[in-house]
Amino acid sequence: MSDGLVLDKVSIRFGRHVVMQGVDLRFGAGQVVGLVGPNGAGKSTLLGAVAGLVAHRGRITFNGQAIDPRAVGYMPQHAQVRAQLSVLEVVLLGRHERLGWRVDQEALAAAGRILASFGIADLASRAIHTLSGGQQQLVLLAQRLLREPRLLLLDEATSALDLAHQMQVFALLRVYVARTGALVMIAIHDLNLAARHADSVALLTRGGLAGAGRFDDVVTPAALRTVYGVEAEFLTCSAARPVILPIAPFHPVGTHADDPS
Repeated sequence: MSDGLVLDKVSIRFGRHVVMQGVDLRFGAGQVVGLVGPNGAGKSTLLGAVAGLVAHRGRITFNGQAIDPRAVGYMPQHAQVRAQLSVLEVVLLGRHERLGWRVDQEALAAAGRILASFGIADLASRAIHTLSGGQQQLVLLAQRLLREPRLLLLDEATSALDLAHQMQVFALLRVYVARTGALVMIAIHDLNLAARHADSVALLTRGGLAGAGRFDDVVTPAALRTVYGVEAEFLTCSAARPVILPIAPFHPVGTHADDPS
């Protein structure tokens, strides 16, 4: 499959520390991909490699070619803007390559529309540094979407948002994918969010890939025991999506919860 994102035997190491070894992944365009896994599994590092910011071995291509940075929208974890800029100015920077000395009315209108879609049009004139972490997260995501990248890479882009805004963001990402045919890859800690909103997932474990594909096929009770070290109950919600309820730490046969080893 040449269309979409392809990782071919990708390995990443920092000095002697191997973050991941020989990862093969293929995801077609026109979908939302959830990147899941425990802390330290390499989700942020993998997104950085795809964005061209982290050195790696192996090959990463998008639509059969080396990734063009101009086609990528990348939002790192804990992204913040400390400059003395208004919210509107920050969003307009998403089109900085196309802006001249003066910002035309079409660009202003597009920025206004995307702020309105996030429900934050009333913040347009506010200084970005005066906003809460969650509000800044919405503004920065609006900036990336204004650029209309074919490949959108988001690292915990909903981590500072409340439940309503998390649902709103995923709804907007779904509309964006349907309209543009883009591929969105988002690192998500909340497995229930991934179950509900991701078309596919990649489950990372320390050192590599534990599985990729449909959520139901990849995130199983056995995978949670192996990758996360927890026992969990799998329920089904009214939308026929799985709901994961962690129950207890998983202790393999022959070990005990109070065994210090």
